[in-house]
Amino acid sequence: MTAQSNQSITATTPDEATRAVLIRSRPAQAGAGTTTWVFCQRALLKLKHGPDQLFDAIGLPIILTLMFTYLLGGALAGSPTAYIQQLTPGILVMTLTFMTVTTGLNLSTDLAKGVSDRFRSMPIWQPGTIIGAMAGDIVRYLVASVVVIGLGLALGFRPAGGVVGVLLSFVVMIVFVYSLTWLWISLGLGLRAPEAMLNISMMILMPLSFLSNIFVNPDTMPGWLEAFVTVNPLTQVVTAVRGLMSDTVTGSQLLWVLVGCVLVTAVFAPLALRKYRTRQ
Repeated sequence: MTAQSNQSITATTPDEATRAVLIRSRPAQAGAGTTTWVFCQRALLKLKHGPDQLFDAIGLPIILTLMFTYLLGGALAGSPTAYIQQLTPGILVMTLTFMTVTTGLNLSTDLAKGVSDRFRSMPIWQPGTIIGAMAGDIVRYLVASVVVIGLGLALGFRPAGGVVGVLLSFVVMIVFVYSLTWLWISLGLGLRAPEAMLNISMMILMPLSFLSNIFVNPDTMPGWLEAFVTVNPLTQVVTAVRGLMSDTVTGSQLLWVLVGCVLVTAVFAPLALRKYRTRQ
């Protein structure tokens, strides 16, 4: 009896290593910096293992630039070389604007597949899952920017603002696209199907892009249409970017873009984060 009791006690008594595991406290919650960095790496790894995701960063600007330069250049500016001076900044804005939809689409896809539910159950800083993905997108934006400017230079684009003007236009565009991304994230969190989010975003961006000053000077439009184009947010951004690249930018042009970015972020960033926390 005593031997059996001793064997029972020995079998049920944990060793030191097991005891340490049993009494160990729950790991501390990952902080903002760590969570953001990890999800930024996740976004970059998705690009590494799925380089086809860079098609919109490479293929879209090439197609748009070549098509509109030679389709409209002669009619609107007298020659493709003259038209490329105005078109290149506009194509940069249009390309990066369309690329912002991808972040919201990826988040909507993660939600539909249940991936985001796993993230929300982890002891991490929850906003980092979104902010990290947005940070990882900077690689896509930089690739698209290099493609647009490189192709423009090859076709005759010569920015009077020089390298400094081009780099400053990149900074303005990064601020703009990150503020706009919050809109698509909010939309993606409010819709159940990723396809619905994509369709709605295209219905918004296509009219805004073509009813702007990207391709045509608003002065040639009817008065009622010119009024709409003038207040179009994309028109404001294109005007600022063109001004930086041509060294003619004014403080008011940059101020309007900055104010618009702040307002969009102030409205849609809290909305997106609240939807992300409460979405079932």
